[in-house]
Amino acid sequence: MKIIHCADIHLDSKLSANLSKEKAKERKAELLQTFTDMVEYAEKNNVSAIIIAGDLFDVRNISVTARNTVYSSIVKHKNIDFYYLRGNHDADSFLGMLEEIPENLKLFGESWMSYTLSESSFSNVVITGVELGEENTNTIYSSLVLENDKINIVVLHGQEAVYKTKDKTEVININALKNKAIDYLALGHIHSYKEEKIDNRGVYCYSGCLEGRGFDECGQCGFVLLDIDCKGKRIERTFVPFAKRTLYTVNADVSGCLTSMDILKKVKEQLNREIYRPENLMKIVLCGSVDVECEKNTEFIRKQLEDMFYFVKVYDETCLAVDYNAFALDASLKGEFIRTVMSETTIDEEQKAEVIRYGIQALAGEDID
Repeated sequence: MKIIHCADIHLDSKLSANLSKEKAKERKAELLQTFTDMVEYAEKNNVSAIIIAGDLFDVRNISVTARNTVYSSIVKHKNIDFYYLRGNHDADSFLGMLEEIPENLKLFGESWMSYTLSESSFSNVVITGVELGEENTNTIYSSLVLENDKINIVVLHGQEAVYKTKDKTEVININALKNKAIDYLALGHIHSYKEEKIDNRGVYCYSGCLEGRGFDECGQCGFVLLDIDCKGKRIERTFVPFAKRTLYTVNADVSGCLTSMDILKKVKEQLNREIYRPENLMKIVLCGSVDVECEKNTEFIRKQLEDMFYFVKVYDETCLAVDYNAFALDASLKGEFIRTVMSETTIDEEQKAEVIRYGIQALAGEDID
């Protein structure tokens, strides 16, 4: 028996933080297509069930397109059961917009609910889940009762924690789930893949998001494929990269560069050390130490790179190397400005370097970022 575990798909995300209006609209459609492609993958690979461990949608007011597409994908694939546990971004709007709930859409509530899956003569796989909230977050652990001779998959959406906390309602206490006969804990909420042991029997796993949306979701995104040997009571787990586009953050050390062209050369050298594809979204972070008089135009650098990838942004996190002694006797306006800043006692050295940088840019007639 094969089961897909996915989460944090966030359909209908605005995606406007980095992208233009046109590309945000395109990416929004791509997120929806990736979901339908995953369902088609399930059909072609004889997957019996898809577990959605929260945050299928991103907003309370779901678009008609997203609603119809998700609903059609579920109804079209009647041989696949969809186990949908709502997360902190999900709302009642999707279910409320449906005239009826499809038979193959299985839901969870604020108390534990279990579903038994059957394959041929075996009916020993049980999927159990609960939606966390203020009313039940402290009681779910004591009320979870699973049969020891079953293959038990438990579904939750929240932030992992080893110990109980008092100030969050979406925290999952991993210690409280030990020795509960859990074989696989399917989690949502963290947007990157992670797997750790619960106890000697089971593991907990965050599948991560299906598509990266921002640069806090860099690297491979996809879902987890569970291949269950019902007779031998074993679960093989495989992370399947599935995103149409991948986001990367690349740190480029530009120490010693004096011009934007020097910096651009260093950035391209860094990019050539790895294989980045044209469909990628890239965040280039300039780092290292540069002279205070370094001519550095991040927009110019970005423009030289934008045709290489779907999206590029350039961040400047360089620090300034100021040889203050070189300006000690400089009779120019620049020298007088630097000496004045250096004599200031209300700001620290890092702030002085920044003030000097912007001042020199202004004196040279450059645009100040």
